Amino acid sequence: MSDAETRLRARLAEVEARLAAQRNAVAGIVDAARDANVDDEHDPEGATLAWERQQAAALAAEAGRERDELLAALDRVADGTYGVCEVCGRPIPEARLEARPAATRCVEHAR
Repeated sequence: MSDAETRLRARLAEVEARLAAQRNAVAGIVDAARDANVDDEHDPEGATLAWERQQAAALAAEAGRERDELLAALDRVADGTYGVCEVCGRPIPEARLEARPAATRCVEHAR
């Protein structure tokens, strides 16, 4: 296994754990809301529950997008195109790949 694949798989494991935690948080909030007054507009706790649910769902969606990017990066490792800018075809600097393992563009074209 290459260093790139090792780095991507480690990051993927972290993201999948974060995704699972956020999905559990959403489920917990939804379960808690079942026992609460469902009138968010007039219940002081309703607005808080709605905000928490939206926040947890947004974090889960973000983790899902990152997971998809990492899976695509692993596909690029497999087909030999990982670390190559999709715009200019030049190598993406290693420092950028360490900071953003799923990067598809060099620094110049990421702007």
